[in-house]
Amino acid sequence: MYEENPPLDEVYDFYTMSEDDFYDEDNLTHYGMPRRSGRYPWGSGDNPYQHSADFMARVQSLKKSNATAVDESTGEILTGERAIAKIMGLSNTKELRVQYALAKDEKRTYDVQTAKSMRADGKSLNEIAKAMGFKNDSSVRSLLNDQSASKMNKSKKTADTLKQCLKEKLKDDPKAVLDVGVGVERELGVSKEKLNEALYIMQQEGYQVWKGSVPQATNPGKKTNLRIVGPEGTPKSAPFDYEHIHSVSEYTSRDNGETFSKTKFPVSMDPKRLAIRYAEDGGTNKDGVIELRRGVKDLDLGESHYAQVRILVDGDRYLKGMAVYSDNLPKGVDVLFNTNKSQDKSMRDVLKEVKHDKDGNIDQDNPFGALIKAKGQSEYIGSDGKTHQSLINKTREEGDWADWTDKLSSQFLGKQNIGLIKQQTKMAIADKQSEFDDIMALTNPTVKKNLLESFANDCDSVAVHLDAAALPRQKYHVILPLTSISDKEVYAPGYKNGETVALVRFPHGGTFEIPILKVNNKIKEGQDVIGTAAKDAIGISSRTAGILSGADFDGDTVMVIPCNSENSKIKISHKPPLKDLEGFEPKDTYGSDKVTTDSKGNKHYYRNGAEYKIMKNTQTEMGIISNLITDMTLKGATEDELARAVKHSMVVIDAEKHKLDYKSSYADNAIASLKKKYQGVTEPDGTYHEGAGTLLSRAKSKQMVLKRVGTPKIDPETGELKYKEVTETFVDKKTGKTRIREQESTRMAEAKDAHILSSGNPKEEVYADYANTMKAMGNQARKEILSAGKIEYSSSARQVYQKEVSDLLAKLNIAMLNAPKERKAQLIAASEVKAKQLANPDMTKKELKKAKQVALSNARYKVGASGKESRINITDKEWDAIQAGAISETKLKQILTKADPDRVRELATPRTNRELSSGKKALIKSMAGSNYSLDEIAARLDISTSTVSKYL
Repeated sequence: MYEENPPLDEVYDFYTMSEDDFYDEDNLTHYGMPRRSGRYPWGSGDNPYQHSADFMARVQSLKKSNATAVDESTGEILTGERAIAKIMGLSNTKELRVQYALAKDEKRTYDVQTAKSMRADGKSLNEIAKAMGFKNDSSVRSLLNDQSASKMNKSKKTADTLKQCLKEKLKDDPKAVLDVGVGVERELGVSKEKLNEALYIMQQEGYQVWKGSVPQATNPGKKTNLRIVGPEGTPKSAPFDYEHIHSVSEYTSRDNGETFSKTKFPVSMDPKRLAIRYAEDGGTNKDGVIELRRGVKDLDLGESHYAQVRILVDGDRYLKGMAVYSDNLPKGVDVLFNTNKSQDKSMRDVLKEVKHDKDGNIDQDNPFGALIKAKGQSEYIGSDGKTHQSLINKTREEGDWADWTDKLSSQFLGKQNIGLIKQQTKMAIADKQSEFDDIMALTNPTVKKNLLESFANDCDSVAVHLDAAALPRQKYHVILPLTSISDKEVYAPGYKNGETVALVRFPHGGTFEIPILKVNNKIKEGQDVIGTAAKDAIGISSRTAGILSGADFDGDTVMVIPCNSENSKIKISHKPPLKDLEGFEPKDTYGSDKVTTDSKGNKHYYRNGAEYKIMKNTQTEMGIISNLITDMTLKGATEDELARAVKHSMVVIDAEKHKLDYKSSYADNAIASLKKKYQGVTEPDGTYHEGAGTLLSRAKSKQMVLKRVGTPKIDPETGELKYKEVTETFVDKKTGKTRIREQESTRMAEAKDAHILSSGNPKEEVYADYANTMKAMGNQARKEILSAGKIEYSSSARQVYQKEVSDLLAKLNIAMLNAPKERKAQLIAASEVKAKQLANPDMTKKELKKAKQVALSNARYKVGASGKESRINITDKEWDAIQAGAISETKLKQILTKADPDRVRELATPRTNRELSSGKKALIKSMAGSNYSLDEIAARLDISTSTVSKYL
């Protein structure tokens, strides 16, 4: 007879006792298998799982009796898990946990088999319960559940998956081993415990697990820890034989280890299922939109109404755009792609070509040249009852745009009226002052220093980037086209029906590219396509998209700002579109009229009989023209001048993608003369140069400084950071000349007074005052750090709060695991990018940048590098331990770095102080002046609306 299985919390409630043992990565090759000892092999006899039952009963008995043991090597009295492990003859507590979990699974498996066998023999539930020693038939019902056996075998299934993956790798690489280090459990979709159990099972079958390390390519002198599993006979040197270490990234579980599926190369769609809506048929009105037939399993978007996707077609082409459902597709068509291309283009010409490697083969790692989001692929059950891979590959989906930053950039606000600039910078200062006051009111000096340092760094960043406070309810949204909507309307479910909003796209040339629209959420097309509760999408007309710097609908976004209504205090400046921009299409004006391919496969582009070079540095060129437009706007350029600059910016932004002749655009629009007029500077010594001409464009512009080493020190008088600079020379490989090593900074970061970067424009002066205020606040915070003191460590308090200290350290261990994961991700990414560069030495800067982004993102997902998921949440009792000095300052600093900052503030803020600080009072007035409602202000400051009214 068997005792009923104890609840899961009873089984594992002693596992948090020794966090060091629980979270270390001890080499599993030391694990024994005592439950297999004895006369009979494991799995034989009347009850093949008797050893498991006995093992569990023995552990629970020792736990209840609070058994102790002696460590012979040190004489230490062991308690808890450590004592149990010692008594049971196990190496450490980690081995204890692994064996207990496996024993539990094995016993459960036997119980399931027994119950099912007895049920098949005609026994009633009560008879089975009585025979198996259960109190009632509910336990039997649980055992007879179809999913019970599956859930109990997750460890074995994980082990089987690892073995299958290794078997596949060994076919091509006889020395192959698998990376099973930190984060692989996330990649596989199982718990860390299940992965360790799986490795334990594999070792008993002869597989071997070894540890090692690898130097970090991007962090000289540092190493990344490794853990690998290989077949029997794998040498100890395997972790250092890097080229033979493979990942398990192609396998993943979506049900926590019950089943595993193999990630495959994207499935290709038959082109017969696709139709193209060309420009002549109205495709321009929805350019970039992919319409999907609703209810088709392999084209299902899951829980999203819309998503930015890639769909492989005909094996070597793909669709790129925003996917939405449609109920109005031609018969026999499951996908309709909208394009602004004309009918003289074939379907294959409209679709994008997949990426290839240097040998001309399709890039198996990144065929779309874009990052497919984690779990951006899905599966479905086909009519044959089997699992199939979906055609959909998501790069973003509904909700992914909602969390974008909502601050007001100087690129937008600098073009608005000076009153709005003053209002929002003043509000940002009040917000920062309120934050500073809150920090200074904290009672824990270590917490105070930690938050002051973060506050100071943020102030420095704001001074450089010049972001101001957000306006009420402003958010980023992806745009989708609606054919039944007016050019003066917007379908925006997140906003009030009838209110007016401004749409701002970045970058934009001026206020003539900011449409003001009326919200109409009654449009049926919008309800059908976008939904009535869309998190981050709006619907507009194609003409409105044209006003937005020529936006299309393949994933372009806009910032939505409620404004300009009768009762609104927010007035956004805007002008009608410039006449010179009407009808201007960069691809038509500066696109190639002839393309040739040479003997090496290189393409050559011609326009008007002359060959031109293709742009390879879009980001740099876009920064140059955006700065020029900013400077021109501040200095009062004419509409004709602005139109020329904006035309060129429209060419630049698409030049690399659409192979445009951007240099002809530069000449045709006389950009050189505009730069001379608005960015030319003659120094006192008579030297002339061109470049950023106003504070807004100069703030982030590059300034080289001598190489800095070590951690900067705080000047106790000024609060400024003092860097140790060294004069170090090197030989430039390109020129052969000896140069002094420098590093990059920004002009604003190095400026003592922001006004020296201003050309004297009133708007610049407002921003200069703003930057100086932020710099001063940062310096003041750093001075406070020096005098904050610390809580003395108390050994007696540690004894009183032993459990809380243990829990905090356990949480810290979990959080700290993300650091090596990030390093490992960086290492994997660097290795992959280096291999790609060797295979393709002619990669452009854009291709290299994209390769790095994709490699790093994939690597982070592969190793589970995620700061959010590992963030520490401190309980009230744990905070009491911190306040009592039970945690050393060094450990506390580490905990605070990984903790939820909002929770830390809540715990550290005195609850007796009911009077609002001067900073909060100023913030209330600033928010009210920016049209925030009483409810919004109250929510922001976590106070009642009556309190807000009191201070207003």
